[in-house]
Amino acid sequence: MGTSVSSVEPDFTTPQEAFWAGDFGDRYSSRNTGDQWVASNTALFSRVLTRSPQVSSVFEVGANIGLNVLALQRLLPEAEIAGLEINNGAADQLEKTGCTVFRGSALSFEPPRTYDFVFTKGVLIHISPEHLGDVYTLMHKASHRYIFLAEYYSPRAESVAYHGESERLFRRDFAGDLLDRFDDLQLVDAGFAYHRGSFPQDDLTWFLLEKTS
Repeated sequence: MGTSVSSVEPDFTTPQEAFWAGDFGDRYSSRNTGDQWVASNTALFSRVLTRSPQVSSVFEVGANIGLNVLALQRLLPEAEIAGLEINNGAADQLEKTGCTVFRGSALSFEPPRTYDFVFTKGVLIHISPEHLGDVYTLMHKASHRYIFLAEYYSPRAESVAYHGESERLFRRDFAGDLLDRFDDLQLVDAGFAYHRGSFPQDDLTWFLLEKTS
């Protein structure tokens, strides 16, 4: 079983946090499960890790039940892996992967250490745009070397209806934001993961950034 550290706040700053910590987040975790996702994630991270060598520690922001963690454990069996998750039910499942689990919101979490590889996958799109800077700062602070993003890309910031809800999904150039905000980051690689590929993803555009100092 993984180590769990609780830091869940009784009141959230944004409606998006409460949305994912509550019933919708529970239902999302129940819907999105299965070995096929782990296989697809393994294929994606196998490609990304060829461009990010010497990774011995990983931190995922918004790890949910651990479908990315399980893939990374296959590829990096000796690595220390930790995940931050706001939904308690998902965090309970995440613990079963054996990784270190932090419970709480990315808007207020303080990382206890740095990690070689820090990433989000389908998480920044659900953060209130007014508070994205808090998550960018968290990822930059937590990263010793690499930052990886796999999100829905748009050259301009926009809000998109999500399961009949407004202000719950946002697209933009997240990597561009990070490159503009932190002058010690450089782009290493980028790609697209198609939903009709051999190992399908949800039409995610991914970016691998590296600290230069």
